[in-house]
Amino acid sequence: MSSETDNQEVVRLDNVCRHYTVGGETVKALDGVSFSINRGEYWAIMGPSGSGKSTLLNILGCLDRPTAGSYWLNGVDVARMEDNELSDHRLKNLGFVFQSFHLVPQLTVLENIEMPMFYLGVPPDERTRRAKELAERVEMEHRLTHLPAELSGGQRQRVAVARALANNPAVLLADEPTGNLDSKTSVQIMQLFEELYAQGKTLIVVTHEPDIDAYAHSHIVVKDGRILSCRR
Repeated sequence: MSSETDNQEVVRLDNVCRHYTVGGETVKALDGVSFSINRGEYWAIMGPSGSGKSTLLNILGCLDRPTAGSYWLNGVDVARMEDNELSDHRLKNLGFVFQSFHLVPQLTVLENIEMPMFYLGVPPDERTRRAKELAERVEMEHRLTHLPAELSGGQRQRVAVARALANNPAVLLADEPTGNLDSKTSVQIMQLFEELYAQGKTLIVVTHEPDIDAYAHSHIVVKDGRILSCRR
């Protein structure tokens, strides 16, 4: 495949495998996974424990590499990149939202949102301006000087979403984003994701919860390292 993929195609996996050797035996965590995601789509990836869902998440997030196959992210085959190049491509193209928020406890809300832009070398004034805009976008503009410990779980996740959007990523990747939240707050976070989707963001949510899966518009089910179903 040429690196000149369709302009609408932002993620493509071609026959991706991820094998591990455990106790002299080969474990096929992913075994020939292929699918594509277009810009502006909203996908959920479902699967039971041990299905390969977490391994697929790590591949999509450029946190692990395929044993075989190709992974194209925003037109580039990242499976063959050098480590430094891969890290840079990940920073520019992916935003992450985690179950445990992963905010830096010593930094304020504003500083946490600014952090990805700092690593990309965005000038201080521009970082602050954009961080304030993002805080307002997730309704956290009234908490800019607060530390994460001073926020509720839902507020922390809103800050995490703002931080994930800081570099205007091609894909927003969320790993069990409501796993540590109560039901009411979970609905609020998923409504925020729905708003981002309506604004044209590409979202991939990895979850085991059917209620969360229901928010997505396209669905992948993984079982035993393979795609059991894939529907738009």
